Amino acid sequence: MKMQEGSLRTQWCVRVEKKSAELRRQELIRRGLLDAALKPRKEGDCVLFPVSSPVEGATREEFEAHPGQEELPRHELIGGIAVMQEPDPRGAALLLASRPSLHTVLVPESDVEGPWRTRRFEVLAGKQTTRTRYIEHGLRLEIDLAEAYFSARLSTERQRLLAAMDRGERVLDMFAGVGPCALTLSRKAAFVAASDLNPGAVRLMERNIALNRAANVLPLLFNASHLPCALPWRFDRVVMNLPLGAVRFLPAAIALCRKGGTIHCYALQDKEGEFLDEIGRYPVASVRERFVRSYSPGRWHAVYDITMK
Repeated sequence: MKMQEGSLRTQWCVRVEKKSAELRRQELIRRGLLDAALKPRKEGDCVLFPVSSPVEGATREEFEAHPGQEELPRHELIGGIAVMQEPDPRGAALLLASRPSLHTVLVPESDVEGPWRTRRFEVLAGKQTTRTRYIEHGLRLEIDLAEAYFSARLSTERQRLLAAMDRGERVLDMFAGVGPCALTLSRKAAFVAASDLNPGAVRLMERNIALNRAANVLPLLFNASHLPCALPWRFDRVVMNLPLGAVRFLPAAIALCRKGGTIHCYALQDKEGEFLDEIGRYPVASVRERFVRSYSPGRWHAVYDITMK
């Protein structure tokens, strides 16, 4: 199937002044980051180059596919892995051939399930692996998608939290996974406690802490509800990215958050303000609900930014 004329795809991109565009294009090619399936475009005095990963300074923009190229199936890029939404072997082969940086194409065989929040995958094309290295705004992350849940689509949200922080904050990430949010916030924080119940996720997080030389991140293997009994600190900022159940851990988060501190509680919801009443039962000074991303038809990923009294 040919891409219809004028059909656009949203992708990460870097914005480069025209005078240095060719040098930057060559650099992106050497690093395996330039998305060759899409056409760069001019905008004012700049050129926008589509890239396969959210490098530092990247934004999401719309691009046309190269003329005559077949339309690629919907997918999420995570390092050298493409995750498709449907089991389409032909589409997987097209994906694998479209980007030199790809080594594997997967499709989920299950939803996120079990106490460790993992998914099962089938390899549709390429290497028989679920492991890859991913780069996000300068951070290097070792990821195994079968071992621990990870989504590149939350990169913008992680940068929003970083921008909202003051330097020297003490941060708690209650559901840290392989550490993308904890490591992002460690760039400004004095100290980050990063906890997860999944031993595989914590092993990968320890590797990622070492890769990024983040001496101010403490990895913890804990059930989040037990953290108030285990940690001697109160935190300026608490991150609760467990969309299918974070709200029930609010008592633990509140016990660990200082007065005037901030809690970011994420939820999958079917209607606007679905958890406002429940959050309002606690001693909060203010709550602001934000849309993060669409999850499925009629359902979306939201965050409640809570300021404590």
